[in-house]
Amino acid sequence: MRLSTRVAAIAASLIVLCVAAVPALAARSHAHATAVTVTASEFKFKLSKASVPAGPVTFSVTNKGKIPHDFKIAGKKTPLLKPGKSAKLTVTLKKGKNAYVCSVPGHAALGMKGTLTAK
Repeated sequence: MRLSTRVAAIAASLIVLCVAAVPALAARSHAHATAVTVTASEFKFKLSKASVPAGPVTFSVTNKGKIPHDFKIAGKKTPLLKPGKSAKLTVTLKKGKNAYVCSVPGHAALGMKGTLTAK
């Protein structure tokens, strides 16, 4: 086998390994996210956990109310969710109290807000 053929075969093998490794590494980073279920309704949120470890957290938000709501925490938010709709939101929480709100005008003032402690 010629040297140029060997080099080409090794390069092709490395490319295949890199292409296969990238999705595996990406999946691994999300595998350690803490899962929190959030139920939105008029005019409150119910979270499945009162505290979480600091780091990545994936919120599964479901609107069980009769009007649209969203969920905002750590500078990110879900899309506006119509009644019966759901969305996932992954954020990295810092240690301490992390405020969350419904950003629909007037909803936070009516009670759609709170804090989640990251330890």
